[in-house]
Amino acid sequence: MQNKNNFLVNKVFRYIVLIILSILCLFSFYILLISSTRSHADLQKGFSALPGEFFWENLKKVANDGTFPMFRGILNSVWVSSAVAVICTYFSALTAYGIYRYDFKLKKLAFTFIMAILVMPTQVTAMGFLRLITNMKLNDTLWPLIIPSIASPAVFYFMYSYLQASLSLSIVEAARIDGCGEFAIFNRIVLPIMKPAIAVQAIFVFVGAWNNYFIPALIIDSKDKMTVPVLIATLRGADFMNFDMAKVYMMIVVAIIPIVIVYLLLSKYIIAGVTLGSVKE
Repeated sequence: MQNKNNFLVNKVFRYIVLIILSILCLFSFYILLISSTRSHADLQKGFSALPGEFFWENLKKVANDGTFPMFRGILNSVWVSSAVAVICTYFSALTAYGIYRYDFKLKKLAFTFIMAILVMPTQVTAMGFLRLITNMKLNDTLWPLIIPSIASPAVFYFMYSYLQASLSLSIVEAARIDGCGEFAIFNRIVLPIMKPAIAVQAIFVFVGAWNNYFIPALIIDSKDKMTVPVLIATLRGADFMNFDMAKVYMMIVVAIIPIVIVYLLLSKYIIAGVTLGSVKE
């Protein structure tokens, strides 16, 4: 009887902790949504837990601002983030499979080299990268935000670790004996096994590319090519007479929507990853 009571107490305690953590995580989103429904003058007065009446007005201000291409910025961010997520996850998985599956002389050196790049900050290589794309005449375009995503050491390491835990080499050997080509083995056998890992990394990579401000701010000059974070920065950088905090909050709310959609589309694969597995040797 005492063990049963202790179990119930522990269960209730865990639920209380989870509820508190959920409230803390959602509180910032609640403040954001509330702030997007209030006017700039109301926001200047201080915080209020009650929603305002200016949601649609703020949305119209952002959407109809001729100097602020909101929809173009969202399309740019969707295109860049989607392309980065697809390219990064596919080629990282392909690289991880190649190093995991094949034995060659420089295998350990290649793995060490990739891990060494992982600890190198983006800011260290930013000036060299900027000079490179300027010499290639790619500045003020979206391609420098997409093409470098082919090489992602962090995603590679995650994929490599997942292959070590989930992929049985006997499956690969059986497919090879049946006459399946190397790329066919990867695309038809390995990729389906790696769906949960790809889904998880696709979300992280998409969000990272969507929120990326440093590199786009360096290379993008035209407003019609700016991504969402750069556009939000231009709103916050407006002069005092034109600054409208309500528009900033509304733009942030609009910017969050694609991220939520991507998570909802890929969340089922994350949940499936808890039970998905393959035959081990």
